[in-house]
Amino acid sequence: MNRLYPAALIALATASPAVAAPGNTATATGTATATVVAPIVLTHPASASLNFGRFTRGTGGSVTVTATGSGSVGSDVTFVPGSSTTADSFTVAGDANRSYSISTTGGNVSSGGTSLAFTTTPSATTGTLSSTGTGSFTVGGTLTVSGTAPTGAYTGTYSATVAYN
Repeated sequence: MNRLYPAALIALATASPAVAAPGNTATATGTATATVVAPIVLTHPASASLNFGRFTRGTGGSVTVTATGSGSVGSDVTFVPGSSTTADSFTVAGDANRSYSISTTGGNVSSGGTSLAFTTTPSATTGTLSSTGTGSFTVGGTLTVSGTAPTGAYTGTYSATVAYN
């Protein structure tokens, strides 16, 4: 009998581990997806600009250009006959039928050491790209004219930004 006891211990020590009964675990396969979209691209045509026109300053005032390009003056500023104003224009390209937001900054136009500040107003603050992935918008603004601004041609820049919504 002594010999059976150690054999029983050996059998127990080498027995395989217990396995869970069926139904105590479950495994399922999940899915993953990804969509790569065309990056949004903003383009400014070289021939386009926000043009406040030609005017006399008087004692100062403002020049406003709407997003459709119409100009008007305020206070003692007067357009020179034959002067024309234009809104700036931008094109947008990207993922078809995707909506986007539009923002613009103000800026300054300068001539020599003199700067005149302006604000901008886009034709819309949001847009939706067409089914071919294109869109556009225009930008108007208001220029503040100092009564002491020297005569001359003034130039400057501002920023326009688009982002997918």
